[in-house]
Amino acid sequence: MSAPTVYDVAERSGVSIATVSRVYRTPDSVRAQTRERVLEAARELGYVPSGNARGLASRTTGVLGLCFPDYADPDAEADAADSDADDAVMLYSDQIIRGMERAARRHGYALLIAASLEGGPESLVAKVAGRVDGFAVLAQTVPTEDLEVISRRLPVVMLAGPREIDHLDHIVVANADGERELARHLIEDHGLRRLAFIGGEVESPDAEARFRGFQQACRDAGLPVPDAPDLRAEMMTQAEGARTAEALLDRTADLGEHERPQAMLFANDQMAVGALRALERRGVRVPEDIAVTGFDGIPLSRIVRPSLTTVRQPIRQLGEQAVELLVQRLRDRERPPASLMLPVSLARRASCGCG
Repeated sequence: MSAPTVYDVAERSGVSIATVSRVYRTPDSVRAQTRERVLEAARELGYVPSGNARGLASRTTGVLGLCFPDYADPDAEADAADSDADDAVMLYSDQIIRGMERAARRHGYALLIAASLEGGPESLVAKVAGRVDGFAVLAQTVPTEDLEVISRRLPVVMLAGPREIDHLDHIVVANADGERELARHLIEDHGLRRLAFIGGEVESPDAEARFRGFQQACRDAGLPVPDAPDLRAEMMTQAEGARTAEALLDRTADLGEHERPQAMLFANDQMAVGALRALERRGVRVPEDIAVTGFDGIPLSRIVRPSLTTVRQPIRQLGEQAVELLVQRLRDRERPPASLMLPVSLARRASCGCG
């Protein structure tokens, strides 16, 4: 079966070929009702716009794509000016990009990045899918139905989150295992019993997996198992880490010394770093008064004081493996879909009383 063309979309939606082209190139120049009719026809047909003349002729571009939400963290950006380490403020997405760039260059590909949902998922897909030979998508970035359409024509690798589409290649890290080991360390090695977990948005599959690992550690230790995180951050940034840490302090201010939390476990390092600074402002000593932990192992976690106990995940390897799977799929479209789980490791540092 041949791939659907712009002619098919134009015929299905009852518009000219030029109108279809404008929908993808300059969507604001097309009336909303017409634009939606064209996009609906494209979805039904499984059409993905071609990016350039080379793509039309050879169906290859020599480019791989990466789609992820642009979760800016102003506090982390400000840290760049305060650190002598070039990679001190490299965050999760930065590390994935570096890993993908390294592997793509090794295979002779360039990398195209779409790091914003401004204009909606349709806009993001249109920008990337027609200009690449295959692309990696972070969980919760592009709607499942759109990925289904794109994957009929292009190799797609899902990064993180649950495997929503069985026929796509998928890579995840051992989030639950890592958080369970971290909580077990606090319980068994430091004798801490009152632990507070600060999670992310319910829609964050990684944060939710980490909370499940926390629950399992509590269950294994015979501690009360919470149904939900003690607090949730709206975005997993330093500012939100500071806000939730202060909120937890305020909430537990009237509790006695033997009832207050002994540790705050954050769903990622960025929030934990923000919490360290908020606790210092409030005169709360870490780890003497309360232990603080994160997850990810971003470079900044080593540099803050006290240095942050965390779970290191192989973030660059996540990007490298995404490229390897895309290249393999481009060479062999019929191979069975792969599902990889990358291991994590515990970094014991000063913020929990180690190091």
